[in-house]
Amino acid sequence: MNLMRSAILKASQSARLRERATRYRFMRRTVERFMPGENAEDALAAAARLQQSGLGTILSHLGEGVADRAEAEGVTQHYLEVLDRIREFALASELSVKLTQLGLDIDFDFGLANFGKVAERVPRERTLWVDMEQSPYIDVTLDFCRRARRKHRNIGVCVQAYLFRTERDIESLIAEGAPVRLVKGAYSEPPEIAFAKKADVDENYFRLAQILLGADARAAGVRAAIGTHDRKLIRRIAEWAAGQGIAKSELEFQMLYGIQTAEQLRLAREGYRSGVFICYGSYWFPWFMRRLAERPANLAFLARNLFSRS
Repeated sequence: MNLMRSAILKASQSARLRERATRYRFMRRTVERFMPGENAEDALAAAARLQQSGLGTILSHLGEGVADRAEAEGVTQHYLEVLDRIREFALASELSVKLTQLGLDIDFDFGLANFGKVAERVPRERTLWVDMEQSPYIDVTLDFCRRARRKHRNIGVCVQAYLFRTERDIESLIAEGAPVRLVKGAYSEPPEIAFAKKADVDENYFRLAQILLGADARAAGVRAAIGTHDRKLIRRIAEWAAGQGIAKSELEFQMLYGIQTAEQLRLAREGYRSGVFICYGSYWFPWFMRRLAERPANLAFLARNLFSRS
């Protein structure tokens, strides 16, 4: 299974495959399960529907590694327009961005300025989430967020449970009172810095969730978002939290659009905070391949679309 995952993650980095994949109908049919469309309007319409069911939403425009200043400025303007539409439609949606979309690879200060424009437009009661990218970006991302939080305290950051270093990062983020989203991790990382076995990742995830939901984190006002589709982990974390006297309304789970929808709705019905991560955009191939690598069941779904004539 690890070999298959590594092969899929390597394929996700291929520009040639990215160009060819978008032409295949079976690929596009499969992707439609995980995103409502390529346009912001599609994502906003999905957010409105989900809000009626008591689900929160986080919108993310797909893309990374932008190397052109004009393109990074265009992405920045896109997010500003999306924030205007969120307000216009009276949605409780939040945004999640990748820093390399906004020009981090071009120049740190240039990316920080673009990010600041977006942060200025986000209401104080909402979190502006920062996605975590591959391990070489971790230190610069955390530094970036610390600088941005000097002016905007509602900046949250994603951390990845498969990395050995994440416990230290969480401790420093708790000390800052920063919002934190905990995910398992979806990149190919060397064994020197990351757990290789799923069971080890799962156990570390549970331990990190306990830290994020612990007394110190709650005292610091940390917003902890538990980003997993793993129902066993969700049940385990929920049971532990109940044993600690943590109210359901203080426990937040976030999942991707189109995955475990029934579980998302169940959590909302039972009083938990349940959020749906809605991705959209034409740059979906690398993101989609990482989703395949995360869950073997998604490969079966892809195969069914490959051999389906409908």
